[in-house]
Amino acid sequence: MKLIPVILSGGEGSRLWPVSRLQHPKPFIRLQDGQSLLQKAFLRAMGLQGVDGLTIVTNRVFFFKTEDEFREVCESKASVSYILEPFGRNTAPAIAAAALQAVEEHGADTVLLVLAADHLISNDSAFQQAVLQATELALQGKLVTFGIQPHSPETGFGYIEAQGNTVLRFVEKPTLAHAEEYIASGRFLWNSGMFCFTAGALLNEMRQHCPDIASSVELCIKQSRSAKGEGFNQLELDGETFKEVPDDPIDYALMEKSTQVAVVPCDIGWSDIGSWLALGDLQTPDENGNRIRGEAETHNTHNCTIHSQDRMVGAVGVSDLVIIDTPDALLVANKTNAQDIKNIYTSLKTKGHDAHKLHQTVHRPWGTYSVLEEGAGFKIKRIEVKPGASLSLQMHNHRSEHWVVVAGVAKVINGESEIDIQVNESTFIPAGHQHRLTNPGKDLCVLIEVQTGAYLGEDDIVRLQDNYGRA
Repeated sequence: MKLIPVILSGGEGSRLWPVSRLQHPKPFIRLQDGQSLLQKAFLRAMGLQGVDGLTIVTNRVFFFKTEDEFREVCESKASVSYILEPFGRNTAPAIAAAALQAVEEHGADTVLLVLAADHLISNDSAFQQAVLQATELALQGKLVTFGIQPHSPETGFGYIEAQGNTVLRFVEKPTLAHAEEYIASGRFLWNSGMFCFTAGALLNEMRQHCPDIASSVELCIKQSRSAKGEGFNQLELDGETFKEVPDDPIDYALMEKSTQVAVVPCDIGWSDIGSWLALGDLQTPDENGNRIRGEAETHNTHNCTIHSQDRMVGAVGVSDLVIIDTPDALLVANKTNAQDIKNIYTSLKTKGHDAHKLHQTVHRPWGTYSVLEEGAGFKIKRIEVKPGASLSLQMHNHRSEHWVVVAGVAKVINGESEIDIQVNESTFIPAGHQHRLTNPGKDLCVLIEVQTGAYLGEDDIVRLQDNYGRA
């Protein structure tokens, strides 16, 4: 038997704005110990008995960031497969793609353990026991879901009515009155969104109950590009065929229809971290019930969740608030409305405001940039380039750029010339000039970039050549 964890990493995490954003979604949020939710999922999966590698399904724009997160906490020689989506198509297509890849690489009897990248599990031993039980059922041909023993009448989760390992029915997110009835009955479990089955059994059931998803994903994979290396396997799904795949969750597409579904009831310290209340609960409260991360001074303040990244937050005479401060956005919400924070995110997205999409510091395959200040006709950035990394060969139609190196050394192509720029040296790149920056050294290269021009949007980049497939 071969067990392969499949980690689904995507979504927007709109209820955790302003820390979670479109290009920095919930799996990348770092907790108090410095590890991200995604890294904790990696370690949880790699710690299972018999696992020496895993599969990650994510958006292709997150590939380099995900690879960095994985290598930061896992052995450099650990085997990892990537399935890169051009855009989200929900969990059923993602899982189907992972199953088809597993059959191709390892055979139909391969056991897949599907995990979410943005959940927390605090009881590792109970989780490992639940996985063993699920694996036994999967080897009998069952499609296994993990049902969490409920501790309160939550309305934000789906429920499973069960008798032992037998699933009686799936229930959508209920009203509070119905949730209270479910808890009182003792027959209901929270639907965790974690699954276990053999790749062959899953595909057989999908071909019976959702054949359009199975066939369209199979066609997409045939049209997709793949790359392999030592301990490395990458499948980049074809965008033209993938957009024809139905956008359905696995619960609706298959689990609610199949007669082969089983459930493993478990109490594993599970949380989907679905709101700032859940994330705040990870902090130890002070004597007034406040849960604080970062610098904050409080006076006559009770039962507040306060998160500050870079600045001091002062709270006086307030109660039951969520206060989240980031370098470019501040959130203040009543705790009773924590689930409604997504409406702010949605409104910003509708208006096209960058605060729904980007942080002040933006990660790129070559490093990061931070917007320090901007105004009419100018923008100032701090750029960090990793050792050996290179930005794309590019040009801008509407802006010129001034680069000043403050740490390390930069090798710069500027029009027809190529020069090395040392600390306290600079260069000017007029609009329309082809240019490229490479860090040839062993240390971080840091520079200050001043952009000037009538239009300074990030879409004013014409990439001519790129090491990361973005040209």
